[in-house]
Amino acid sequence: MKYANLGHTGLRVSRICLGCMSYGTPKWRPWVLDEEASQPFFRRAVELGVTFFDTANMYSDGVSEEVTGRALRRYAKMDEVVLATKVYFPTGSGQNERGLSRKNITQACEASLKRLGVETIDLYQIHRMDPNTPIEETLSALDQLVRQGKVRYLGASSSYAWQFARALGVSERNGWARFVSMQDHYNLVYREEEREMLPLCEAEGIGVIPWSPLARGLLTGSRKSLDDREATTRAGSDTLSPVLYNQAGDWDVVEAVKKVAEARKAPPAQVALAWLLSKPVVTAPIIGATKPEHLEDAVKAVTLKLAPEEIKALEAPYKPHEVRGM
Repeated sequence: MKYANLGHTGLRVSRICLGCMSYGTPKWRPWVLDEEASQPFFRRAVELGVTFFDTANMYSDGVSEEVTGRALRRYAKMDEVVLATKVYFPTGSGQNERGLSRKNITQACEASLKRLGVETIDLYQIHRMDPNTPIEETLSALDQLVRQGKVRYLGASSSYAWQFARALGVSERNGWARFVSMQDHYNLVYREEEREMLPLCEAEGIGVIPWSPLARGLLTGSRKSLDDREATTRAGSDTLSPVLYNQAGDWDVVEAVKKVAEARKAPPAQVALAWLLSKPVVTAPIIGATKPEHLEDAVKAVTLKLAPEEIKALEAPYKPHEVRGM
């Protein structure tokens, strides 16, 4: 495993982040593994040198945080682990159990700490921007959590570049802890983040930790077409993939990945992840793993170096998209 600083911080993380949305309860999503089935993935991730783990308070209605916390305390050295979670989406039916108000941020953080079984969250991220709450209220509440020692670093996920730039500026003007990472929608099939968000992150020293780095499984080579819903359990119940990846040219990108992978004698997933890792602004893609090879392929991608002509071939078929993933 290789490691890198998360943006312009001293925090060192593994170049692969294990996304823990896949672990919790299948009552939430049919493809989610329960606690017993999840254990081998945490154990193997630690054995492979993975130190970066990402979850959210809304995954499996909180069960993901519980499963993740117990597994890491069992298998990992917690002083080395970088544990990330998120706040924003509803966790109940009440009006104050959602969003980024001071009230919800404060009570959601307390609940996450309890479920994770830790005293401090390493990276606390806003899952989306909240149009109904002043950004000053959100940022001051997050800063308070840092000052109280309940959170070490702050991150954001999937916003417009102007929103993120504004948030960074507000924090800086007020002397508040600022965001150090951006978890955004970025992969070979969807590259619109290259227009504004990634240059902003590079200029501001923000670590980028892309979600859906394999385009919800499209770039693994397991599907026969964009509308293939039978390849995997997740594909069969995934309502987001048809919305995120539905342009005819998207499949051309998948075919390009397969071609490079075949020449390399490597799985397509390794090639797609190696492409992401070749981008200097990317710290660690967030990968999901429900089969052992998912994790093994991701870790091997860290040392797979693509040649310039391979990168050119992978990028050539791309066609612009509307903004998706917000």
